Amino acid sequence: MFNLPETHFNFGGDEYIYAEISRDMRIESNFKALAVTDELRKREIPGIIDIVPSNSSYLVRYNPDIIPARDLLDLLKEIDLTKSNPTKLHFSVRIVEIPAWYDDPVSKEFSFRYRNRHPSPDLSDFEFVMKVNGFTDKEAFIKAHSDTPYLITMVGFLPGTAWHFPLGLQPNEIIQAPKYNSPRAETPERGMGLGGAFNVIYPVSGPGTYQLIGRSAVSVVDQHNHSDDLEETSFLARPGDIWKYRPINESEYHKITNEERTGKHTLKMKEIDLSPLEYAEKGKQYIQELMEDF
Repeated sequence: MFNLPETHFNFGGDEYIYAEISRDMRIESNFKALAVTDELRKREIPGIIDIVPSNSSYLVRYNPDIIPARDLLDLLKEIDLTKSNPTKLHFSVRIVEIPAWYDDPVSKEFSFRYRNRHPSPDLSDFEFVMKVNGFTDKEAFIKAHSDTPYLITMVGFLPGTAWHFPLGLQPNEIIQAPKYNSPRAETPERGMGLGGAFNVIYPVSGPGTYQLIGRSAVSVVDQHNHSDDLEETSFLARPGDIWKYRPINESEYHKITNEERTGKHTLKMKEIDLSPLEYAEKGKQYIQELMEDF
């Protein structure tokens, strides 16, 4: 048996408590951040204004006139301790399929537009990511990237942006790449980015530093209320969910985007129970079991 990492608490001015579970990104730390912040929301504690889980930490904003800082800190420590035993943690999450057009011309055009900010100006972003990960075959790279399920560990930056981290892999198996030397001024909407070991899908056009390797055929934010799948929050991403890419070609990309525009496309999803303990004990095998029949 093992416990999840110990949390260190710090005050941020008069309205914030920052809880750091680990300095480096660990799936176990993210499980704990999700569990604690879920419990905080369920309790609906007077005085808490906002609760923000992150990759390996969480932030709580509060009104000190309603709940004293030390009282809140004691409460956070109590909840945090109860969420340190993985045998008692279970998450109800979704597996969501993301149809992805890899190495598409729009991503390629944007990657060459900002060559002066790139660590390897002679290559497209897609080619650069392949090279730094030791791939010489495009289809082999696409298969390796799309065969991996990704856990949504944090949502932020631009509204609806979801950081997602590979599940079930050893460190030497993870596809990763350096970010741009300085940010692009613009990134295409739905652009699939890779920075370090994290993936993102840019919800709208905006700045960015992640390497562009393709485009999602589905929106991750519904700006026009076209999608029944996003009618509750307008955002596809939920911390703790698992995203799985499915490679598609240009024809299917345009078919899906047209269906989405007219409200006729339905996302492929599956509700599952996610056990941090089973993940820690079985790793890749457990993730493969979760992905069966999806």
